[in-house]
Amino acid sequence: MKNTVTTFKNAKLNHEKITMLTAYDYSTAKLMDEAGINALLVGDSLGMVILGYEDTLSVTMEDMIHHTRAVSRGAKDSLVVADMPFMSYQTSVYDAVVNAGRLIKEGRAGAIKLEGGKEVCPQIEAIVRASIPVMGHIGLTPQSIHAFGGFKVQGKDLEAAKKIIEDAKALEAAGAFAIVLECVPAPLGKYITEAISIPIIGIGAGKDCDGQVLVYQDMLAMYGAIQPKFVKVYSQVGESMGEAFKNYIQEVKEGNFPEDIHSFNMSEQMVSKLYEL
Repeated sequence: MKNTVTTFKNAKLNHEKITMLTAYDYSTAKLMDEAGINALLVGDSLGMVILGYEDTLSVTMEDMIHHTRAVSRGAKDSLVVADMPFMSYQTSVYDAVVNAGRLIKEGRAGAIKLEGGKEVCPQIEAIVRASIPVMGHIGLTPQSIHAFGGFKVQGKDLEAAKKIIEDAKALEAAGAFAIVLECVPAPLGKYITEAISIPIIGIGAGKDCDGQVLVYQDMLAMYGAIQPKFVKVYSQVGESMGEAFKNYIQEVKEGNFPEDIHSFNMSEQMVSKLYEL
């Protein structure tokens, strides 16, 4: 059954947990979709885990459209949510609506996500008026790492926690259908989840959120540069891939691959004629 923003709303009302993972290509999106994931986030995290940047700030609209289009082809039932990259919406309300529209029209996303609290509410309101569903993102917002001084837990003191709570309420009022809450103390995640009527999707925000999201390379141990505390490794896929690559290299160099079962044949008569050419 196709997941939509209504699916998110009903899940919160029925106390059903929402599942979301990042995806950046067709084949991975297809596997996740077939597994039954509720939503696929084409995150600007692709800058780090796919494109090899040090952070998410260099990701462009063209990058996001390209990868969102690929994920959308693989997602039959999952809701595809596309990140708006750095400086695609901060500059003006007009830019925000235009770029959100591109992710829907060209990328074929079902919704967009943008980072920030009260300061981006005018953009959210305008995008929602354009009939585009918006997912918010507060707490640790990677596009603001320079302002935060790095990847640090947010909302640890009362003043900071109050700011995040106010931002969550502002996003709700602006028309966001859900909010990603990243890297905050679990009690704060619980409080916001209970205080807000729209779904709260946690990543490092505790078990009481309405749902969870992870970067799939993290949960499969495919990206070793950063291992956040909130990541659970579900399978050592990175290690398995590394071993498979090494085995392939060794077999090719030793002449053990390909074997006869991996090769195509022809008749002895045809072989003889080949050597008569």
